[in-house]
Amino acid sequence: MAAALRMRALGHHVTLTERLGALGGRAQVFERGGFRHDAGPTVITAPFLFEELFALFGEQLSDVVRMVALDPWYRFHFSDGRQFDYCADMVAMERQIAAFNPADIHGYQCLLEASRKIFEVGFVELADRPFLRFRDMLAQTPQLIRLGCYRTVSSMVEKYIRDASLQRVFSIHPLLVGGNPFSTTSIYTLIHFLERHWGIHFCMGGTGRLVQAMAELMHRQGVKVMLGTDVESFVLTGNRVTGVRIQSGETLSADLVICNADPPTVYREMMPKADTASLRSGRLLPESLTNYSMGLFVLFFGTSCTYPEVAHHTIWFGDRFRTLLRDIFDRGVLADDFSLYLHRPTATDPSFAPHGCDSFYVLCPVPNLRANIDWDQEGPRLRDRIVSALSRTVLPDLENTIREDFWMDPRDFRDQYRSRFGAGFSIAPTFWQSAWFRYHNRDPAINNLYFVGAGTHPGAGLPGVLSSAKVVERLVRHQFGAT
Repeated sequence: MAAALRMRALGHHVTLTERLGALGGRAQVFERGGFRHDAGPTVITAPFLFEELFALFGEQLSDVVRMVALDPWYRFHFSDGRQFDYCADMVAMERQIAAFNPADIHGYQCLLEASRKIFEVGFVELADRPFLRFRDMLAQTPQLIRLGCYRTVSSMVEKYIRDASLQRVFSIHPLLVGGNPFSTTSIYTLIHFLERHWGIHFCMGGTGRLVQAMAELMHRQGVKVMLGTDVESFVLTGNRVTGVRIQSGETLSADLVICNADPPTVYREMMPKADTASLRSGRLLPESLTNYSMGLFVLFFGTSCTYPEVAHHTIWFGDRFRTLLRDIFDRGVLADDFSLYLHRPTATDPSFAPHGCDSFYVLCPVPNLRANIDWDQEGPRLRDRIVSALSRTVLPDLENTIREDFWMDPRDFRDQYRSRFGAGFSIAPTFWQSAWFRYHNRDPAINNLYFVGAGTHPGAGLPGVLSSAKVVERLVRHQFGAT
């Protein structure tokens, strides 16, 4: 949607095809029994990226949606009953850090300064820059090495933070974009400063309301939208794409195509003779060498009462951390224990549930479909274990108050979003799958086929996805100019 708006602002005639029945991709909205749920992203950390899209047409985002700054940003709940509120107030932050380990106050300040330096390079300088040539990567290598980006997020955090619980708190961000903190490049520690710079926001009405506002903007600007339209393949003439063939058999002609489908799926399923030709040309990463993000089990439910002590965003830690992530990412094991992200939008916007009730979703990282897991059997079991664990801790008596529950597992991400192996965030954000090593924003062989979204540079998460549209705008301006 961001790419469509940017292309329209350049003067192009734009048609957007969406295989689902509603716009937004993974940012769908579910309604069950009076409870509303955002199905996808719920954390907004760089609202200016949305503001830019409206400013392209002389409009203001604030005229159509209301963004609310959250406090706390996240509440962390540990298995021993302790809590930590990650918030904007530095005095409150330092007081809480001191309760875990006073020496880590200085360590956090040093971590934040390191994050600022990485942010100024990784986000300010590089997030909207294409990496089409290896020399583009080489040009940035010295300063990336100087900033320690060859480290992992966990090792960067452990350099400054000594308390084991706080190490978890400050290492959690890669999991929100599909990465294991113990293998994700420390470039992603820039999120610490990004959050401190802009805060964490919620759009009243949910992310679905933000999608609706963008859809209305596209309509006002003459972008044609085709819902329920699945692209089966690209139509190629030499080294150019001349259109796409949709499921009905119709061909939509185009001078250029911008694709936000999962790149591994695109090259294997939507490109003629993709496997051998794309592997040989380097356009497709070899499957045996590709690391995919984890899968997601997402449980949606309402409750017949409210839980006012539960924050808008809660990270619920089990006993294990490193070995649990090894089970999920490396061993493909669905363990009996878990850690959870709990979203309670009714903490900020009561319209998500009937009066006197709450709306929730719980996101549980699980192995992707490379693992041999029978989700018909394991889905109900995992649902019951999650409900039982929350009922014993942050949502007392949940087993009796839960209403209208349903869930998504990795099969839904594969089937609904055509995500390879049902990975929640496309390929994982390791160092060797970042920048030039990630899927390029323009195909190396087809010079009018572009990529946006989680699987291409700069990566997953709302800031990354919206920045990928800025990268493509830069490339199209260079190649075609404004029409």
